[in-house]
Amino acid sequence: MSLSQHSPKPLAPWQSLAILSFALGTFLAASSAPTPLYRLYQQLWHFSPGMLTFIFAIYAFSLLLALLTTGALSDHLGRKPVIFAALALEILSLVVFARAADVQALVLARVLQGFATGMASAAIGAALLDLHRERGTLIGTMAPMIGMAAGALVAGELSRWWPHDLGRVFWLLSVLLLAVVAALMVMPETGTRRAGALAAMRPKVRVPQHLREAFLRVLPMSVTVWALGGFYLSLGPTLIRAVTGSDVAASLAVCINTLSAAAAIWTLRSRSPRALLQIGGVALVLGVACMLAGTHWHSLLLILLASVIAGSGFGVGFQGVLRSVIPKAEPHERGGLISAIYITSYLAFSVPAIAAGIAAGQFGLLPTTYAYGVGLILLGAIALMGTRERVASKSVSAHIAQVTRRGR
Repeated sequence: MSLSQHSPKPLAPWQSLAILSFALGTFLAASSAPTPLYRLYQQLWHFSPGMLTFIFAIYAFSLLLALLTTGALSDHLGRKPVIFAALALEILSLVVFARAADVQALVLARVLQGFATGMASAAIGAALLDLHRERGTLIGTMAPMIGMAAGALVAGELSRWWPHDLGRVFWLLSVLLLAVVAALMVMPETGTRRAGALAAMRPKVRVPQHLREAFLRVLPMSVTVWALGGFYLSLGPTLIRAVTGSDVAASLAVCINTLSAAAAIWTLRSRSPRALLQIGGVALVLGVACMLAGTHWHSLLLILLASVIAGSGFGVGFQGVLRSVIPKAEPHERGGLISAIYITSYLAFSVPAIAAGIAAGQFGLLPTTYAYGVGLILLGAIALMGTRERVASKSVSAHIAQVTRRGR
């Protein structure tokens, strides 16, 4: 019997898509798992709200550093080597989390986790596009939403069952990531190796020249959706707990926000990128307005409704951003372009939330929430007007072209 008869059957593209989808979702589940635990860590180790803001910030800036230095690395080394390196770093961070005995361990774990998530986001996103442009883009936006919801929900529930053993969720995530390692071993490489890996690690935002106009056009929407996400994952649980008096509602609202994003992405997946941007902009503005109303009237119903509407706007708006730019990139440009998109996204995710955390300490949580919400509404309106202006300008151009043809 020949050796070829014993060789394993190569994976179908859909199987590779499933592996990468699970990998990306698990990375993001790990990133959101600490969110419902911070309050318990704070009670246990008595660190200040300022330290809590620092822990949130250090994760975001570590992730940004990874995107700046390793975002294009998979365009040169291949996708799998970079993903394997990110998995090793992520598992190490989860072990540090599981064994944490003080706040310094939390900081170290978040630094490691941020860098690992940044490496993985760009490399896995590029690998998904290598396999299928449309499905890869869809999975690249849905998997993180589902992952973040699952991570926060499971961590919150496990902390209720075992409040004196907060490391359980991190051991569970480690096992899941080891399963991802095993699956990736049999998955074929989707990228190609090219020279210039060391040069690619010089900190740089890489947007190909032919895509810069499209990138800048969708930038306001990207900033708006991620500024909303940063609020929900930082001050959101504290605000909802203060307004409703319910710990369950605080965790549930965050999960509803991200699950609504995933559901909206799937429901509207056949719409054009421009339509997604417009629907996302409207939903963002309405959702934030509903959140402010629920905060003012201390209404749990309005808060949960806001989570659904704003979450839908988050998912649909970011899907519109990705589909407006990424399908136009060449294979060797994908890692760098995805890295550039996530750099701007995580800056919008972290910087406003950090500023809001500082402002909340100075002026109070509710005034800060109102100011943040009004800012989000203005940003959403600007992003929405940009899509309408583009439609109008195209209509005018088409009318001029038609008149010109008639004149001829």
